[in-house]
Amino acid sequence: MDGIERIETALSTAIEQSLISALSHVDGPGCPPLLAGAIRHAVFPGGARVRPRLCLAVACACGEDDTSIADHAAAAIELLHCASLVHDDLPCFDDSPLRRGRPSVHSAFGERIAVLTGDALIVLAFQTLARGAAHAPYRLLPLLSVIGRGVGVPSGIVAGQALECESEVDLRAYQQSKTGALFAAATMAGAAAAGADPGPWRALGDCMGEAFQVADDVLDAASSEERIGKPVGRDAALGRPSAVREMGLRGAIRHLQQLVQNAIDAVPACSGAEGLRAVLAVEARRLLPQDIVACAA
Repeated sequence: MDGIERIETALSTAIEQSLISALSHVDGPGCPPLLAGAIRHAVFPGGARVRPRLCLAVACACGEDDTSIADHAAAAIELLHCASLVHDDLPCFDDSPLRRGRPSVHSAFGERIAVLTGDALIVLAFQTLARGAAHAPYRLLPLLSVIGRGVGVPSGIVAGQALECESEVDLRAYQQSKTGALFAAATMAGAAAAGADPGPWRALGDCMGEAFQVADDVLDAASSEERIGKPVGRDAALGRPSAVREMGLRGAIRHLQQLVQNAIDAVPACSGAEGLRAVLAVEARRLLPQDIVACAA
């Protein structure tokens, strides 16, 4: 196992352990069984965990002195992402029967429980964040600030979801809110958890977030339900903003490749910059299957 593989394995292990710990509080006395089951269904098994991986990778690159804070911040970000997926799949939005290759929460537990599951995950995320910074409260304020901004209004993921309800939408603004905002929160939270200035880390998150959204647009247009674990062709069917719709498939892939390079170039000077760039290169290769890239070449 080479150095990058060891880093990737360590990141994955830390994230899953932190999420297991966070959800242990769901099993407390009195929690309605359907709600508890739906929350677990929404979080496990997970997807790529890209956002928490970025959070931990940045914290490591900044020379974190307390892994507990970064672990809890990463778990909080993933819980918020899972909450957004639960709401995104609802009949009033995408009406998606599948998520990660199995029934979406509303398909498995009903629409009312799905709404409450998303709500519960949002609250659990901030409870998790507070627990992680309990012994270092001076780091809690910047973490709350950057993560809250990435989720709420005026330009967090909630605002991005709301843009789908508008008649006219700027594609870049939509992508930055719907996807990029939580990526920016992830990179900035990683820095804040390590006691570093989060500001210089925003550009990296913005680029990775936009790249991830463009990749999602490409997969929606050119992949299959079996491959990505959710229905495809939804952007065209629902008339949503899409990089493929605006740039064509080839143009979208070229744009994605440039965004990834921009992200790597945006890594601020830090003790672990070289290792972080290597991690970003690995994450970038996961964004799009190479056969789709080759077919569009």
